[in-house]
Amino acid sequence: MKCPFCGDQESKVVDSRHSEDGLSIRRRRECMKCLRRFTTYEVVESLPIIVIKRDGTRQNFDRNKIFNSMIRAFDKRKVDVKDLDRIATEIEQTIQNTLEREITSDKIGEMVMERLKDLDEVAYIRFASIYHRFQDAGSFMREISKFLEEK
Repeated sequence: MKCPFCGDQESKVVDSRHSEDGLSIRRRRECMKCLRRFTTYEVVESLPIIVIKRDGTRQNFDRNKIFNSMIRAFDKRKVDVKDLDRIATEIEQTIQNTLEREITSDKIGEMVMERLKDLDEVAYIRFASIYHRFQDAGSFMREISKFLEEK
């Protein structure tokens, strides 16, 4: 690691700690040449993920889109934002762990629905109604019936 003060390449780690979110490691280093200390962070390298939309267009994966869609599904419902953040992180990690560089928006939607089903039934149905693009009451009722049969 290059020292930010003198540019020397030699340093030693004097302290390591996990960050609060658990996604990185904070390291205090000491330069072997100038003896000054500095902080570095070590994170897992994540490869870019491309989302293939229903219309065939492609865009970079954005976990905030998952989070915001869940916020809309929970409109005027009680929810701990930490739960939604946890779900968005789980989905992102699941996608990263597949080592596939492309995923369809449909697969992401299914992952969200699977997790919402256990968290809040109403939010699940709201999300499903947008995800499946219900056009009439019949398709809405079919989804509710399917949900009730799986319980």
